[in-house]
Amino acid sequence: EEVKFKEYCHTQLDETESAAQKKAMTKSDLEAKVGLLEGSVQKLGQEIAATKEQIKATALEVKKAGQSREEANAEFQAVVADQRAAQAILKKALLKLKDFYGKKNAGPEGVALLQTQHDQAPPVQFSDYSNNAGASPVISLMEQIIKDSGTLEGEAMTGESKSQAEYEQFVADGKALTKELQGAIVSKSDAAAAAKLEAAAAAEDLESTTGELKALAELEADLHAECDFTLKNFEVRQKARLAELESLQAAKAILSGAK
Repeated sequence: EEVKFKEYCHTQLDETESAAQKKAMTKSDLEAKVGLLEGSVQKLGQEIAATKEQIKATALEVKKAGQSREEANAEFQAVVADQRAAQAILKKALLKLKDFYGKKNAGPEGVALLQTQHDQAPPVQFSDYSNNAGASPVISLMEQIIKDSGTLEGEAMTGESKSQAEYEQFVADGKALTKELQGAIVSKSDAAAAAKLEAAAAAEDLESTTGELKALAELEADLHAECDFTLKNFEVRQKARLAELESLQAAKAILSGAK
């Protein structure tokens, strides 16, 4: 009986210790897993917050660009209006000067011919008077001013078109970036939600494993309480039993010889 009990104690203690070691490793793995998942959730949360800030910053930049574009367009409109108004005034003045110098150069006899030319041609014709005999330097100067004003207006139109195209591209790029960032937020939010669920499941497994480890520790303690005395004193008790049996056998032998 004592031998069987010893075998029972060894078997139970070995199995319990082995199970406890496996559970301890499982616990360690689960603790690491929970830590990684919780860290991932925290990191994803920070990235989502940073992405939201980037979306806000992009929207603000687009808004500022829109305000700047409005101001630049208002300035452009003013420049064009000023140049066109100046051109209109100068053209009227130039027409009167041309009429004046044309009549002066033609003399009394040329008035009728000049009148006929006015009837046949458009009311405003600009030719280069700088090379015409008798032309006033004022006329040449006014023509140059009108030409420069037209050039300035054209440059303003070109610059406005370029600025508007650049603004529209900036807005389009901002929208594309915002859409991309919003997509990233959705993806990271989904990943964070999945990580939270996995972390919760791992935490439940960790709690269960911790409970099982505690139960195994209690079982091992009970086994030691039950078996330690027998295991520690097994050899001594076996020797004592053997000596007792030998004594009995010797006594039997003596009694048998006496008969």
